[in-house]
Amino acid sequence: MDIDSNNETTKRQQFGNRVLGDESKVFEHNAWDDAIWDEEQELQAKRKIEDNSTEKMEEINSEELETKAGEKWDAFYATHENRFFKDRHWLFTEFPEIMEILERNREKYETCRETTTSSLKNDSVNETSSEESLYVNQDTEIHTRILETGCGVGNTIIPILEAINDEGVFIYGCDFSETAVQLLRTNRLYDNKRCSVFQHDLTRDNWEHPIKHVDLVTMLFVLSAICPSKMKSVLQKVANQMRPGCLLLFRDYGQYDMAQLRFRSGKCISDNFYARGDGTRVYFFTEQEVTDLMESVGLNKLRSHVDRRLQVNRARRLKMYRIWIQGVYQKQ
Repeated sequence: MDIDSNNETTKRQQFGNRVLGDESKVFEHNAWDDAIWDEEQELQAKRKIEDNSTEKMEEINSEELETKAGEKWDAFYATHENRFFKDRHWLFTEFPEIMEILERNREKYETCRETTTSSLKNDSVNETSSEESLYVNQDTEIHTRILETGCGVGNTIIPILEAINDEGVFIYGCDFSETAVQLLRTNRLYDNKRCSVFQHDLTRDNWEHPIKHVDLVTMLFVLSAICPSKMKSVLQKVANQMRPGCLLLFRDYGQYDMAQLRFRSGKCISDNFYARGDGTRVYFFTEQEVTDLMESVGLNKLRSHVDRRLQVNRARRLKMYRIWIQGVYQKQ
């Protein structure tokens, strides 16, 4: 398995290494990790949320946004195409589990193939375990299957295809938006021999696509776009596609994130759930909420944390506090 030595992932340090110790140096870099909030700052954030969530959106309007969620995301991608979100080259530093799983599965595959070949030569009974048979008894060279939920225009899939030169890794991707899926298919790096993407509404549809149980799931800034009352059922559908031992990699918006504090009154649908100006929606999680949701569908927490980032605009001398929830969860 080859990793492109020129890829950004091989150069970039893992988040969490740049901590602001001297406030006078805040504008010397674009971002600082593990930003510490004092009591007054947190109190101000709570007040802003109280102010922008007191007046809730009318039910008829919120129901329309739910009904037309797919249309809103189609319109979003029709407008922005692949220019809005940046490719997630930080995947391999934030989630080293990706490479660990690929290496382990490749080794298993090679070992099982050698065992099977030897058994056939000796005309002996194949005594491979049920786990090994997952790798041996398939008419394919694929050893690892990845499911990218909410694939969009490929901001996760494309970096994986770029970084991993291994035809034994196959990626499935689904998204709310047919427009996004079509844009991804036109990407020059998209390879239908190594991945398959399709439109799919996780909140409504049953799985109708031939996805074999996967070894790894990525869910990055996806669950927050879904109505809170449907989050558990969405996670359950995803968990049903996971093999025992499969990992789910999660990253999404955290409560008190700058984006939440900026919402105006009347945009709040329900607690911590808002409608953007373009009609797409976003939820802001606490760490415990995410853990509880995952455990409710049989996914146990391996690790999680609240990523508090201070981003600065040095030209305008602005400070922007971002908060994300990040974790890794495993199906037993």
